[in-house]
Amino acid sequence: MNRQTVLITGGNKGIGLALAEKFQRAGSQVKVLARDFRNFSLQDCGNVESIVYDLRDVEGIPQLMAGIGDVDILINNAGIMHALPFDSYSWQKMDEIIRINIQSPVALIREAARAMIAKGRGRVVNNASIAGEIGHPDVWYGITKAGVINMTKSFAKLLGPKGIVINAVAAGPVETDMLAVIPEQRKKEIKNAVYTGRFAYPTEVADAMYWLATDCPEYINGTCIDINNGAFPR
Repeated sequence: MNRQTVLITGGNKGIGLALAEKFQRAGSQVKVLARDFRNFSLQDCGNVESIVYDLRDVEGIPQLMAGIGDVDILINNAGIMHALPFDSYSWQKMDEIIRINIQSPVALIREAARAMIAKGRGRVVNNASIAGEIGHPDVWYGITKAGVINMTKSFAKLLGPKGIVINAVAAGPVETDMLAVIPEQRKKEIKNAVYTGRFAYPTEVADAMYWLATDCPEYINGTCIDINNGAFPR
């Protein structure tokens, strides 16, 4: 597995960076897609390629993937959360979160699946969120992450018979930049609810995603693994 090619969206920081580091150490050919590579720690690694792309440009994804070439593993990790009240969402913000959190992963799976189907094998791992299972104060974030979970199950049903394994993870809050938009009171409530009294580390979510992308049995297909340390459902 370790010489396979992996494409990781949002692999420049947080969970995506932790994943990129794991694949890089394993000797995989790692293609990292992000908007900003400032201070990217893997910039000088020979088996890591940085690809600057804005996933709001869903229409450009076929051309993007044609340039990237075949990938054996697709990690749909990139996502955004605006943390806005539902009645404060502009049409622009709604369009942005739907494009990045739902439409772009669907388009990436569609394009990557062509070569995977031809080879009769491939892996896709989607980064969802517990928000997609229990509801969320940011209604559009919860809606899009529920869509990621359904996307995972739907594509597994369509592509599983063709040798492609597609799974997802749904984490609670993780020690990443996204924590900055969560209100302090909500952070305190979550920490009080979990068994360990802390948020997840990016490496913990990355470890689960790496296993799904590499070593998990192919009979595990169309699943979503919760990573919430007992905090949910609530």
